[in-house]
Amino acid sequence: MAIARIVVLISGRGSNFTALADAESQGALAGTIVAVISNRGDARGLALAADRGVATAVVDHAAFATRDAFDAALAAEIDRHAPDLVVLAGFMRVLGAPFVARYAGRMINIHPSLLPDYAGLHTHRRALADGVAEHGCTVHFVTPDVDGGPVILQARVPVVAGDDEARLAQRVLVAEHRILPQSVNLFCERRLRIEGGRVQIAERPPG
Repeated sequence: MAIARIVVLISGRGSNFTALADAESQGALAGTIVAVISNRGDARGLALAADRGVATAVVDHAAFATRDAFDAALAAEIDRHAPDLVVLAGFMRVLGAPFVARYAGRMINIHPSLLPDYAGLHTHRRALADGVAEHGCTVHFVTPDVDGGPVILQARVPVVAGDDEARLAQRVLVAEHRILPQSVNLFCERRLRIEGGRVQIAERPPG
């Protein structure tokens, strides 16, 4: 089975990229990260990627007059690396429907809530305000419906007495670092199939 090529999109610190890169270096990823692309030139994750010898690029959204123009430039940069999978790992831009369609079935996102609960921003704050007993994170395929694509994996995190946004976010992040590499590896092993809007996971790779 050919090694899958992975492009990772980030906007900030790159901790989920690091989790993926660690999984790759440990032989727990049936794929290789070929590039990290950010919409922010000051994203700390770019330096982390460069330190690991991964190609990096910046497509600054502020340099484009429209979202369509930004999306087109981002797609051109992604396509230079001929990826099998695009991973949104803390990428804080909403992508247009034509962009999403271009990578349909081969673009996934990590979101810090148990979707469909708390789609969008400020998930930890909203969960705490609602007094929920558990929170968590979700890896899902990207569709034009923001944070609404078919779920691959979720991890549940208890909300405990004394939690604030920072404490809860840190525990959720630990869970993100676990399920994102697992989800990416399932994709790379061709064990994911979407049927009726839901993800089916094969017990073993085909063949």
